[in-house]
Amino acid sequence: MHFEKPGTANTETAAALALKIAAERNIRHIVAASVTGETARILAKAEGIDVVCVNHVNGFCEPGQNEMSQEVRKSLEEQGIKVLTTTHVLSGAERGISRFAGGMYPVEAIANALRMLGQGTKVCVEIAVMALDAGLIPFGEPVIAVGGTGRGADTAVIITPYHASDVFKTKIHEIICKPSLYPKQ
Repeated sequence: MHFEKPGTANTETAAALALKIAAERNIRHIVAASVTGETARILAKAEGIDVVCVNHVNGFCEPGQNEMSQEVRKSLEEQGIKVLTTTHVLSGAERGISRFAGGMYPVEAIANALRMLGQGTKVCVEIAVMALDAGLIPFGEPVIAVGGTGRGADTAVIITPYHASDVFKTKIHEIICKPSLYPKQ
């Protein structure tokens, strides 16, 4: 499915599609990008689905701070949702180097290439690899990753992530939904 525009208006539909495909394909793990926890909460309503919520790294907006409050984190964990806060695998230290020294480095090139399919696709790959590296999803098993453009969810993919040390072994098997990048006339 292609959404006409990116953004939060697609969250409910993207989550419903991810859950439908998970049930049809017997996929038991969903990784969701979420700072507010709302996308993860929607996905966790389905029985038998293990949900990992990946939020922004500490310092993303303000040094030493995390956008997700401790209250939201605790609430998600009480619902059985695993919450992951860690360095973004497709930026991290390389972004700091490029800001300091100028230019672009290999990991940023990967991120920019994935953005050619949309910001949400880049986010899906990134969070799936991060969750695998953290040991929160099983190795070698397809999962569904749900991400978005800015706030909310507008992209979902079936993906078998590989560890960051072998990121090019990651496979996007199917794009469930994403915003159209085609300009409307």
